[in-house]
Amino acid sequence: MKIPSVSVILPCYNAAQTLEETLESIEGQTHKDFEVIAVDDGSTDRTADILDHRSKRDSRFKCIFQPHGGVISASNAGMLASVSPYIARLDADDRAHPQRLEKQIAFLDENPDTALVGCLVKAFPEEDVGDGFRIYIEWLNALVSDDDIRREIFIESPLPNPSVMIRREWMLRMGGYQDHGWPEDYDLFLRLYLAGARFAKIPEVLHEWRDHPNRITHTDSRYSLENFLRTKAYYLARGPLKGRDAVIVWGSGMMGRRLAKQLERQDMPLVAFVDIDPKKIGRTRRAKPIIAPDELGKCWGQYQNPVILASVGSRGARKLIRQRLNNFGYKEGIDWWASA
Repeated sequence: MKIPSVSVILPCYNAAQTLEETLESIEGQTHKDFEVIAVDDGSTDRTADILDHRSKRDSRFKCIFQPHGGVISASNAGMLASVSPYIARLDADDRAHPQRLEKQIAFLDENPDTALVGCLVKAFPEEDVGDGFRIYIEWLNALVSDDDIRREIFIESPLPNPSVMIRREWMLRMGGYQDHGWPEDYDLFLRLYLAGARFAKIPEVLHEWRDHPNRITHTDSRYSLENFLRTKAYYLARGPLKGRDAVIVWGSGMMGRRLAKQLERQDMPLVAFVDIDPKKIGRTRRAKPIIAPDELGKCWGQYQNPVILASVGSRGARKLIRQRLNNFGYKEGIDWWASA
């Protein structure tokens, strides 16, 4: 039997209201040589019936029915049942652009050193898209190249999981999705990052990402801010902060303070905070001094291998901090990383 060129993994749980639309978007792909592994994760609505009907109508659609185990279990079940060299992810409430598979396959074929390719995304329905989600999409759509993605990977997850296509060999090498009580997709991307994988995006909108109050990232605690910070701290400690003798956090507000807490839980040597607020300078956070930007050089010079993490949550702050640190002569990705 001929192996299809791509396997689309589609975890489904009580998705009857949107599933038909998602399946139609796959069936309408310009690239026809695919298989869909749809995993019904113990749904209690009509999801199983919809999948069963589709699989009987089109043999490219294959179904797995399992007791409810969550999105990680369902995604891994689909991956292990797939046979193609490329694995594409899709959520059961999203829509794929007709050329998504064609363009992502072509990119991976032409760029054998790239492990994973995403694309630009558009949120829908327009009237339901919240301001936070809109700002997030604006940021991630600006990250296209491997350099872009690697530079900002500790700010937030730079790839929308349901928009990506990954080489099967890399997915197996990473051990699929893992459950650490934090976002499984961000966890995978950070493991790929530490393993030296190359990322890319097709610079076109090829995926429509549905926003609604019941989206799993709104309802599951593993996607909370605290768990994102736990994820960042864990992989910062095993990547950019490994072997450092001093960690300086630029930002003593809520975001910097909460990241610092998680870094100390990873036994990172936090030594100071940097802030521009004169009311904070000279005080302490987590028993560490808050210093002014002009004092950064003196603090830096006391250590053999220090590093700076910029962690300020207010919009526009990152750009200003980047300018300031670059003007001071610190190299992004070597001396400092943005983490908020």
